[in-house]
Amino acid sequence: MSAITEFLYPTPARRTVGGILKWWERRRLAYNVAVGSAGLVSVALTWVFVALPPNGYAATSLEWIVPAAVFGVMANVCYLFGPAVEILVEKLWGRQVLPTGPALYRAGLTFSVGLALFPALLTMFFWIARIVFAVF
Repeated sequence: MSAITEFLYPTPARRTVGGILKWWERRRLAYNVAVGSAGLVSVALTWVFVALPPNGYAATSLEWIVPAAVFGVMANVCYLFGPAVEILVEKLWGRQVLPTGPALYRAGLTFSVGLALFPALLTMFFWIARIVFAVF
């Protein structure tokens, strides 16, 4: 398996509480790198779109640190829901249900990266609106 395949479609955990927790914790660093990288891209793009004319201004370099730190902490708090849900599913339905960890991981990673990139998308739309209002 390639690294990206293993990252997005990992082998499920052993179906014990300890196995599930270990499985999720082994992936936390990769999750944080992916979400953090998306956040840095978002900050950079936001700075660019805010500075572009018309009516652009230079953003101060430190105004993003507190929201980024809060986002990082909350992303890790929400990450804990993955193993909690998987353990709950395992306890409720046991072997009647296929392992849910890989699907939960992909969904959480996708949502978190999308949420990290959302400010850049929003800022781009505001920049387009500034252009439209400047023209008309």
